[in-house]
Amino acid sequence: MPSKPLIIGLVGGSGSGKTTVARAILDALGGVDAAFIDQDSYYKDLHGMSLEERAKVNFDHPDSLDNDLLVSHLQSLANGVAIDKPTYDFARHTRAEKTERIEPRDVILVDGILLFADPRLRRLFDIKIFVDVSDDVRFIRRLQRDVAERGRSMDSVISQYLATVRPMHLEFVEPSKRHADVIIPEGGHNKIGVEMIQTRVRDELRRRRG
Repeated sequence: MPSKPLIIGLVGGSGSGKTTVARAILDALGGVDAAFIDQDSYYKDLHGMSLEERAKVNFDHPDSLDNDLLVSHLQSLANGVAIDKPTYDFARHTRAEKTERIEPRDVILVDGILLFADPRLRRLFDIKIFVDVSDDVRFIRRLQRDVAERGRSMDSVISQYLATVRPMHLEFVEPSKRHADVIIPEGGHNKIGVEMIQTRVRDELRRRRG
């Protein structure tokens, strides 16, 4: 067993297919124990605001995220301590009451659009991956996801994309790719790129086990 977990940061614009790449990495690990953490679960708790006020929050800006808690949780997992990961209610734009118990694992895979925008988080990642997908493809995927899975209307998704998602992507997400160790064009559809990442992860685990 590795003395400390291998922590992987996976970043890309909204709808880039980060989760698909994450699952491909986890599937390739075979019997290795792994945990998955999504940065979306770490939006700040907005219970003190009305639903109308919450809907106006810029959720694509780094200030919308409770990175203090995420940093603390990753440090705990790195030290072998379990965490209670928050969950988020996207229909109500606030943190849900239930939490999810995450035990320390050999591999901790973290995905989010703004992970590399925070230097504290960057320092915690052993491998930093950026999933690079064209704007039009990402927008279509986001539209389909938010309507089908998050109870959003088409008009609200489009309005949010134009008002905050696209501007924040250009200001924070796109520039953060310079911090990546590996950039994967086309995400999960890039079979060779995904296979290279899978091999790198397996090699690093073997190295840590001596």
